[in-house]
Amino acid sequence: MHDYVNWLRHASPYINAHRDCTFVVMLPGEGVAHPNFGNIVHDLVLLHSLGVRLVLVHGSRPQIEARLASRGLTPHFHRDLRITDGPTLECVIDAVGQLRIAIEARLSMDMAASPMQGSRLRVSTGNFVTARPIGVVDGIDYHHTGEVRRVDRKGIGRLLDERSIVLLSPLGYSPTGEIFNLACEDVATRVAIDVGADKLILFGSERGLIDDAGKLVRELRPQQVPAHLTRLGNNYQAELLDAAAQACRGGVKRSHMVSYAEDGSLLTELFTRDGGGTLVDQEQFESLREATIDDVGGLIDLITPLEDQGILVRRSREVLEREIEQFSIVERDGLIIACAALYPIADSDAGELACLAVNPEYRHGGRGDELLERIEERARAQGLKTLFVLTTRTAHWFRERGFQPSAVEQLPAARASLYNYQRNSQIFEKTL
Repeated sequence: MHDYVNWLRHASPYINAHRDCTFVVMLPGEGVAHPNFGNIVHDLVLLHSLGVRLVLVHGSRPQIEARLASRGLTPHFHRDLRITDGPTLECVIDAVGQLRIAIEARLSMDMAASPMQGSRLRVSTGNFVTARPIGVVDGIDYHHTGEVRRVDRKGIGRLLDERSIVLLSPLGYSPTGEIFNLACEDVATRVAIDVGADKLILFGSERGLIDDAGKLVRELRPQQVPAHLTRLGNNYQAELLDAAAQACRGGVKRSHMVSYAEDGSLLTELFTRDGGGTLVDQEQFESLREATIDDVGGLIDLITPLEDQGILVRRSREVLEREIEQFSIVERDGLIIACAALYPIADSDAGELACLAVNPEYRHGGRGDELLERIEERARAQGLKTLFVLTTRTAHWFRERGFQPSAVEQLPAARASLYNYQRNSQIFEKTL
């Protein structure tokens, strides 16, 4: 029970951050056929109930293959893309139609004592994707294999505003009434870009991008993707990674690669700081990191005005250079806009949070909370059990974040002996 409560508390910032955001979720046909599909549906319903605007794009490759096999038809590909002739198109329509109905049925469940109880979802589909034929490539006619020409973003937006889940199949239609077989990855990527989605979530068989050593790559930038694509070759993870990078280049803030085979992978990725898959995000202009000696000048620029106001204890350049390893900073486009320091207290299992400062132009953006969380993580890593803070102006801020009033007598002896009674700082503590 304690782990559950703790997880829920730590998830609350992400719940608030994701509310009213638009997520485009791509689930390949293999994911729909996997035994974990029911759990994925439950997680999508949870996202919807938390205020996330959802567009779900499904694939159908194995289902199409099964229908071709049952009819004795041989699948044909060129450059890893299916050639959709007339008989193959019939199989595509059959597979996609049955899949869409099956997904709608799952999303319509309202069984007692199940995660779906009371959800009462409205699932909307339609001709939101206009397509065009790929045509002839290398002398090969792709027939009814197409590519996305246009997305009806206004139509999708209206349905999302009405709290519908928009369900899109890998089919597109031309103005002349033709039907085209599309790649679900392309549909999802184009929709995410055109509707201005906050996230594109791509399900695959792996946890995310796996490097040569077999380890999960947790985060990378679009410009780092080409090297991995070369390494992966025709691996399906390369398709997902390419789609993730294209979405980011097109304006989507973040793309995520997660596993359809791992129960809870979607929630772990979205509601925990470390995540569980691979994140591809746009070029970072802001980062949270530990300070180095090169940051001393920027730190002085940040904290000097607060020292002049008596909010922070004055520190000389020599002191900052000597104690620089105690600091964590937030850097935005080369400018240090926030900082905080952790000082372990001698002969105790406690530490002091000090010099928490945020540039006035960047306040109210959650950077103080990010720094507090980083300091607490560092303190736990060092085996500290209690975190003290001494403040003259921001007592309410610390009280709101779990710090309790304390006293000089509660400070470890090494810190109590240095207490400045003239400054008369209020003392707060927090059990880690």
